[in-house]
Amino acid sequence: MDKIADANREALRRMLAGDPVFTTVVPASQVISNLSEGMILHAGPPIEWSRMCGPMRGAVCGVAVFEGWAPDLETAATMAAAGKFRFEPNHHHGAVGPMTGLTTLSQPVMVVENRAFGNQAYCTINEGLGKVMRFGGNDAEVRSRLHWLKDVLGPALGRAVDAAGGVPLKALVARGLTMGDEMHQRNVGCSGLTLRALAGALARTSTQQTALGEALDFIGGNDQFFLNLAMAMGKAIMDPVRDIEHSTIVTAMSRNGIEFGIRVSATGDTWVTAPVEVPQGF
Repeated sequence: MDKIADANREALRRMLAGDPVFTTVVPASQVISNLSEGMILHAGPPIEWSRMCGPMRGAVCGVAVFEGWAPDLETAATMAAAGKFRFEPNHHHGAVGPMTGLTTLSQPVMVVENRAFGNQAYCTINEGLGKVMRFGGNDAEVRSRLHWLKDVLGPALGRAVDAAGGVPLKALVARGLTMGDEMHQRNVGCSGLTLRALAGALARTSTQQTALGEALDFIGGNDQFFLNLAMAMGKAIMDPVRDIEHSTIVTAMSRNGIEFGIRVSATGDTWVTAPVEVPQGF
């Protein structure tokens, strides 16, 4: 028991010592090693196409068309069933993602660096509310927004964060919590604080007035904008807690629509999984 207690104290020390900073936005291919054509990172523990739930299959087909790997959704589904795409969990590559959580090579990712330990974590930009890929949306409207995130908002955010010298997240989240945020469904405070931190840099580094207006409108009108940053922040803080011998601290919790999985510090990258249950509405 003393070994477990000592190990968990060390885990807690690393968690509290974490210094997460939002450092840039770049295409996933620039920061996630081994990410290649036809490779799709997803939420939760490992899963293959044959066991995926409907929303994740829909998102896979949509992202395949977005990336140019398939000409249409039907072909994408056929290719996926034939094993043409490689599926791996985000967590195996330092990344995270909400709901279906898909990450592919050309999508822009927000980079959070834990400067206390030197590791990084990555998450795509939140798409906003409504019809979105993270819920399985995959039509032309959804894919058009993904292209806008890749071609307009991602580069604009990258320039702004670079110009600002990064955005420290620990104090920002502390303030957001006092404003009613809970880092999942309620992110209005932190989303607003992030926009406040970057608005000047967005304006100074903008190359086109209309694009600047679109970026400001999108961030300001997206109450979930900070969610993806919060996820990358959590990943950046918890990854240094992995692989502490005897520690029973849970370092990751994630689901893929079929299974819920956890990782425990002492067992490193091993997933412990259980079937998910269908919620019962009243």
